[in-house]
Amino acid sequence: MSEKFRIVEVGPRDGLQNEAKPVPLEIKKEFIRRLLKAGVREFEAGAFVRPDKIPQMADSEKVLDGVSLNGAAAYFLVPNEKGLERALASGVSAIALFTGASETFVQKNIGMSIDQSLKVFKDVAKKAHAAKIKVRGYLSVVWGCPYEGAVKIETVKRVANALLEMGCFEVSLGDTIGVATPKTVEKVLRQLTKVPKKKLALHFHDTRGLAVANVLQAVQMGYRSFDSSAGGLGGCPYAPGAAGNVATEELVLLAESLGFKTGLDALAVAHASRLIIDFLGRPPRSKAYQALLARG
Repeated sequence: MSEKFRIVEVGPRDGLQNEAKPVPLEIKKEFIRRLLKAGVREFEAGAFVRPDKIPQMADSEKVLDGVSLNGAAAYFLVPNEKGLERALASGVSAIALFTGASETFVQKNIGMSIDQSLKVFKDVAKKAHAAKIKVRGYLSVVWGCPYEGAVKIETVKRVANALLEMGCFEVSLGDTIGVATPKTVEKVLRQLTKVPKKKLALHFHDTRGLAVANVLQAVQMGYRSFDSSAGGLGGCPYAPGAAGNVATEELVLLAESLGFKTGLDALAVAHASRLIIDFLGRPPRSKAYQALLARG
């Protein structure tokens, strides 16, 4: 039996949050349905954030209405206690907490310091767990910040451990602006050997075309959980210049070429991506997406 390669699909949230063109609710729902049909078992569905800050996420309470999850986990980003209140009122079963390894990035993103965010999230996580809600952690700008440049590995370790200690079942380490290389991926992960690999996921952006190479480096070091976005959708409203996430289609093809099992149908993922890419009316970023659709 081939080893499992876990993919968390982030297209419906991280993939769409930075798009200026409003995506209608029904298209978002159909996007999610197609991803589920393609085999997606874990995905970001939305974010309970201020609509004036990220208007694309304003309909997050409704995005799963009429969608059959069939046991799939749908994560909703929660930036504070007010976001948790919306999550609780919506009856969600999983949330994601979001902070970073750079003071400036965290301040611009969620309006507080790193330590303040950890204090808030400790309370949020406690209330979420009391409500039997699964909690995932995100740690952004691990490999570089758009405002401060290089980040301190000690900050990465401290914040990652704090998220795990408050009860996040895993922490996703983000290369938010896509500056990581295989060499720096190895350097950072070597510093995190005290954290069990099953407690970490990796989230690479493809700004410089190195995302797949970075994933391969992490795989060779024993990591098996990765975030990706159908069609390579994505960006970050608080990270100038950040391109899309590594494409889910590319991760599926990479994993299968290495003998891993993903449970996803790459062609079906590409057809799901096409729905959004055609609506947005722009050229696709992912070569795997283009190759798959060219074949059928």
